[in-house]
Amino acid sequence: MGKMNRALISVTDKSGIVEFAEELVKLGMEIISTGGTANILRNQGIPVTDVSEVTGFPEILDGRVKTLHPKIHGGILGRRDVANHVDTMKKYGIKPIDIVVVNLYAFEKTVARKDCTLDEAIENIDIGGPTLLRAAAKNYKDVTVIVDPSDYATVIKELKDTGQTSTKTRFVLAKKVFKLTHEYDGAITRYLESVA
Repeated sequence: MGKMNRALISVTDKSGIVEFAEELVKLGMEIISTGGTANILRNQGIPVTDVSEVTGFPEILDGRVKTLHPKIHGGILGRRDVANHVDTMKKYGIKPIDIVVVNLYAFEKTVARKDCTLDEAIENIDIGGPTLLRAAAKNYKDVTVIVDPSDYATVIKELKDTGQTSTKTRFVLAKKVFKLTHEYDGAITRYLESVA
């Protein structure tokens, strides 16, 4: 695995994200971000590239489509050890994304409110977040994926010690993703069944 250069950060749970991003920047990484996360990081003086700058396409449909784009998902899913993946990425100007930090809309918290409508619940089903997470977890051999702020310290320590994360850590983090997305889809299913 080569040097890690780019991180995509889009989080609903902002705890510890400023400090984590500051450490990544000190290590020479470019931060790509969206919406509220980008604003918080910028307000703290952290240089941020908007996802729309990477994709050449604005956020559309009230934010329903932000990161669903080949320049993002190609950067996450492209295998660095497969020559035709590397060639395709070069051909289309897709730069690798080495770290993905995402947590999901608080669906269960939303539907727990007594006044929550079906339409409101539907709008709180995260699409881009699980897609980013699953893509990064699938390509854990090349990408470090973080869903839990408690993992920031481990990742920073490994980056400082060796310039990258270990395969073991990336695999542990990938397993956390699939557990989370499984539970998330379960919560959506349970809610939808309850409204018959």
